[in-house]
Amino acid sequence: MTNYLPPLAGTAQDETRELRPKFDADGLVAAIAQDAETGEVLMLAWMNAEALRLTLETGRATYWSRSRSALWVKGETSGHTQAVVEVRVDCDQDALLLKVRQTGGACHTGRESCFYRVADAAGHALAEPGKPD
Repeated sequence: MTNYLPPLAGTAQDETRELRPKFDADGLVAAIAQDAETGEVLMLAWMNAEALRLTLETGRATYWSRSRSALWVKGETSGHTQAVVEVRVDCDQDALLLKVRQTGGACHTGRESCFYRVADAAGHALAEPGKPD
């Protein structure tokens, strides 16, 4: 298990140059995967301290599965891997942005991105751009 320093109070957290992730009550932090070349947002997943440590050490995106309560390396079973180019940390360190080189679809549905639907202005329907309704 990895022990990161605890978050700092107030603006000190925004300015520190130390990695001090602000994990939620479940010990998790949101991790957004983005294609390093195109900038397309691919997926949102969760990391605990161990997943973050492994991602930084190995360069392979490793996440925490909330449904299985287990670590998983992206593409371990599907072959749709994420090679991590860079890990960015937001201002108060409660969210991560992984710039990745994606092999295969990032979504469990096989799609390139998990963000393949658009909500209508009324907030009632979802559409897939380029597909008939």
